[in-house]
Amino acid sequence: MSWEDTYEVWKNNANLEASLKEELDSLAGNQEALEDAFYAPLEFGTAGMRGILGAGVNRMNIYTVRQATEGLASFMETLAAEIKQRGVAISYDSRHHSQEFAYEAARVLGAHNIKAFVFESLRPTPELSYTVRHLHTYAGIMITASHNPKEYNGYKIYGEDGAQMPPKESDLITKYIRQAEDLFAIKVANKDDLLANGLLEIIGDAVDQDYLAEVNQVTINRELVEKEGETMKLIFSPLHGTGAMLGEKALKQAGFKNFTMVPEQAITDGDFPTVKKPNPEDPAAFDLAIKLGQQQNADLLIAVDPDADRLGAAVRQPDGEYQLLTGNQIAALMLNYILVAHEKAGTLPANAAAVKSIVSSEFATKIAEKHHTKMINVLTGFKFIAEQIKEFQANHQQTFMFGFEESYGYLTKPFVRDKDAIQSLVMLAEVAAFYREQGKNLYDGLQDLFAEYGYFAEKTISLTFDGIEGASQIEALMTKFRKEAPSEFAGFKVAALEDFTTSEKTLADGTVETINLPQANVLKYLLADGTWIAIRPSGTEPKIKFYIGTQAATAAEAAEKRAGFEKALNEFTQE
Repeated sequence: MSWEDTYEVWKNNANLEASLKEELDSLAGNQEALEDAFYAPLEFGTAGMRGILGAGVNRMNIYTVRQATEGLASFMETLAAEIKQRGVAISYDSRHHSQEFAYEAARVLGAHNIKAFVFESLRPTPELSYTVRHLHTYAGIMITASHNPKEYNGYKIYGEDGAQMPPKESDLITKYIRQAEDLFAIKVANKDDLLANGLLEIIGDAVDQDYLAEVNQVTINRELVEKEGETMKLIFSPLHGTGAMLGEKALKQAGFKNFTMVPEQAITDGDFPTVKKPNPEDPAAFDLAIKLGQQQNADLLIAVDPDADRLGAAVRQPDGEYQLLTGNQIAALMLNYILVAHEKAGTLPANAAAVKSIVSSEFATKIAEKHHTKMINVLTGFKFIAEQIKEFQANHQQTFMFGFEESYGYLTKPFVRDKDAIQSLVMLAEVAAFYREQGKNLYDGLQDLFAEYGYFAEKTISLTFDGIEGASQIEALMTKFRKEAPSEFAGFKVAALEDFTTSEKTLADGTVETINLPQANVLKYLLADGTWIAIRPSGTEPKIKFYIGTQAATAAEAAEKRAGFEKALNEFTQE
């Protein structure tokens, strides 16, 4: 069926939700907008789906949410009865229609006699991950678009271990989703009936308390926190999202008493009115926190994204200005502190291990090696870090200490199997207390680490390609880097090229080695000076991402090298 035919089906559906009907009426005659909304179904991958809110099969709305849930429910119908009966946990963030989508998912599950446990109000992604494990449900659904702009929402499915659904199950669910072609024929149960017959249970405070009890175990040195937590001034922003309630409680129970939430951003609001992008990677997201921090002479500013799985930070300098930290730098500081604190306490396991993505800094690797901790590299996506944790606990060969991705996601304790900004909020505050006790701040601590391990400089560059042609433009760039693979960047020779699509590492002399990781559409160039450059399409946005990681003896030299590699990448991309 053509996109025009699909559009006609939607336009002529007498039962179409009123707001979607109004939107379609407003788009009448706008061929470009209509084609984008109907040319293809919203892609459902291993990370679920994410898209612009609105009418159409390529949009987030109650019908595409029902279709995704029908796929999950149909898959669960194939499982043993006792597995199906364990049900599905559902949470949602502050975005527009999030609560509505959560209950639509529960109604579809209920029509299949599958129980749903839905939070009474918005809760963070990491708590959803925890809840799946805590309640022993078979799956979890999180309604969120993470750090995307306000126009977006999304839908993520979690497996029974609390991690995002692994590829095998996700592929099967996708097959069932595509079989539910008629979005308007999907059966939904009545919410009140589900409540009455026990197929819908509202959850809340009891799960919060259990989750916070686990978060309370994140703190390593309670005496340190008790000493510095009384007076260390912290500004915290949940960026209008789910982090406000649990973040405040987690800080208080840890012993941090002198903190303030940015009042304007403590209000949950799907319009995210104080920021263009509710993303702690974006410096502009810290504008209000910096203003408040300067008024209060705050030591540290921390912001988390709307579903509270990513965290960014800024540190007050002697001149009163604030220095933003990158995700790689925050991870290095946290990993170093965790290992040092456990060594001091005599609690660092002999088989300690940390896990990071292949596009994250080698800075943390150097720190891990110093402390006799194994660093394991995995593909991008926190589910791959979760897979390592599961393996560790099964074979007992390693003990998980820390996991991170450069995109501001970290995990300290594996009671959650996704990145957790609530845990990270408490841990980073403790790291700040560690340096404060020495008369330093986090930025001073970072400089100490640079002095010991060398100056690491990284950068992520994102190019956006929207619309129908976007995917083909991104693929064309990936093909260009494969077929016209550069032999050098900025005057530095390429020592090896790793192509994760073929699982092959090709050395400069032509020797080919096998990469022991799952296949993925990623290229990684390893340069003779130790620099690496990686290229991959985003799994959640219409973007292609370029990653640069370099190292030098001084900060200026590292920055200069990074700039040179960025220039070389831009030139090759535009040729």
